[in-house]
Amino acid sequence: MVGLIVGVMVGGGILVLIIGLASGSPVDPVQARLTQLGSVQARNLEELELQQPFTERTLRPFVGRLSRMGSRLSSASSADNSERRLAMAGNPGDLRLSDWLGVKILVGIATGGIVFVIFGLLAGGIITGLFLGLVGIGIGYLLPEFWLGGRIKARQKIILKMIPDTLDLLTISVRAGLGFDAALAKVVEKLPGPLSDEFRRALAEVRVGKTRRDALRDMVPRTNVQPLSNFIGAIIQAEQLGVSISKVLQVQSEQLRIERRQRAEEMAARAPIKMLFPLVGCIFPSLFIVILGPAIISIVKTMSTNVIP
Repeated sequence: MVGLIVGVMVGGGILVLIIGLASGSPVDPVQARLTQLGSVQARNLEELELQQPFTERTLRPFVGRLSRMGSRLSSASSADNSERRLAMAGNPGDLRLSDWLGVKILVGIATGGIVFVIFGLLAGGIITGLFLGLVGIGIGYLLPEFWLGGRIKARQKIILKMIPDTLDLLTISVRAGLGFDAALAKVVEKLPGPLSDEFRRALAEVRVGKTRRDALRDMVPRTNVQPLSNFIGAIIQAEQLGVSISKVLQVQSEQLRIERRQRAEEMAARAPIKMLFPLVGCIFPSLFIVILGPAIISIVKTMSTNVIP
């Protein structure tokens, strides 16, 4: 019983850690600085540290130590892949590569500990518990990757839905006389979402000296959405060849509208096939029971009464 309580407490602690690290929204540094200047300043270093949230004071330093331990064992290619996936997920909870490795190690250790407590201490098999605990460590180390993959797919889906409306607003703004950068700023202002966040980052990179072509090209690996990649490629090519941006935007907007309608038609065509499995597995057995059940009961009664003793 004690082992089960310990396992539940450890699992709850890990769940709180992941929620605390992932649900924290990124803070605007300018707003944070103004808030700091407007508030009462701490009189010493201890009070300044106590003003920070619990995740910043305790959890992130601990996760950072675990990450430094894990970075010595992980390869450069694995680190690059994790950093790329975090960028594609939009760095949820402002997670960086150093935090991510620590979270994976912590979840792996916690999962292995829970499995060992359940199968080793409660079930009485220490050897089996140790073996399953090692397996649990490996599974727990991979669990955050599945969660991150879900975040990536959800973000890509939102970006894919935002592209047509974004291009319409871009086209209207450019045809009204705004420059392309000013039109992007208008999109960032009017259409909040992950696509606007990427455009905001691109505009910030342009302001610090990066060329617009490179800033837009860097959006491609951070999103990995094919229609957006095609649009960025068309804009870069139009800028190189001197083609009118408004005309390119109009053509791209019409093309993306057609592609969205085609995707909707494709999903509608897949619906009957997807409905077939619940229909066969859930609805048909119930119908058979309702329709054939009374007949089967009558047949069984008739056969039982006609049996010669």
